[in-house]
Amino acid sequence: MTQRLTLVAAAVALALVPLPAPAVERWYSHGVYPALQTSLTGASNAIPIALLDVSAALLLVTFIVGVRRIAGWRPRLAWVASRLVVAAAVAYISFVLLWGLNYRRERLEAKLAYDPSRVTREALVRLANDAIGRANTGHAAAGAQALDVSLLERTFHDVVLTLGAPRPTRVGIPKLSLLSPYFRRAAIDGMTAPWFLEIILNSDLLPIERPSVLAHEWAHLAGYAHESEANFVAWLTCRRGDALSRYSAALATYGHAAAQLSREDRRSLIAFDAGPREDLRAIRERYQRATPLVRDASRDVYDSYLKANRVEEGIASYDAVVGLMLGTEFVRDGVPRLRSR
Repeated sequence: MTQRLTLVAAAVALALVPLPAPAVERWYSHGVYPALQTSLTGASNAIPIALLDVSAALLLVTFIVGVRRIAGWRPRLAWVASRLVVAAAVAYISFVLLWGLNYRRERLEAKLAYDPSRVTREALVRLANDAIGRANTGHAAAGAQALDVSLLERTFHDVVLTLGAPRPTRVGIPKLSLLSPYFRRAAIDGMTAPWFLEIILNSDLLPIERPSVLAHEWAHLAGYAHESEANFVAWLTCRRGDALSRYSAALATYGHAAAQLSREDRRSLIAFDAGPREDLRAIRERYQRATPLVRDASRDVYDSYLKANRVEEGIASYDAVVGLMLGTEFVRDGVPRLRSR
């Protein structure tokens, strides 16, 4: 009983006790975590199935076996309740130590030559028009090739090292999961499993979506827990990649920018050519194939999860990446300038 109470108390303390962001950045995100990530992702890459599935199955079997050994519904209910509390505490402690502390590191705005005064309506319109122009000019080349994953990996390493990582990130090999049907119904593109530092992608992703989603999940593995920052890293990565990756970045950028624009401003944008327009229609159709009830419930749960991890914008943080795109000063296209320390 004492051990169980200690675990629960430790989980509560981890959730509530504030930690200074510079210390988390220095000792965890730039210290313990990179070595931990290299080892865990390397181990998970060696196993073709999703370890998240295996652990969930083992946990379920353990609970079933435990319940069957207890006579009476009241003792069973008490046993299940106590074990669930302990399991939740252990899951949370391991989540924080293996990955979740990255939510408390220094934000990218503090490391980049970032000026919020650059984030204006006019700049947002220019960003959307630039994305449309890049999509129009890049459509033909993007459709003529498959994704060069090795190039995407190299550009990803360049980006994270430019942003100050102490060592290259071990990229994850995308896996499928027993959760794939849920991903499709909830319109979830992918996830990073924090306990194993492995990535799982929606099997229904279109080729034009895959580069941005893959680079986004790699960014999570690199310790960029906030969705806006992972999207920013993915954007920088794909902008330096092959034609398909650059096209994927253009479509994703348009989506983020359009979500922040008024209907009137969207009507003022330049027009998409037929090819990109058809690709956007295919993306919308994939999204609409999701089950609305499951999709909305999933969004609400994830919104609560993000806010519980001190992401004030919640799920809106995905589109908050436009603030980083517009407010950051760049040395040249796709290469951000770092703030002088």
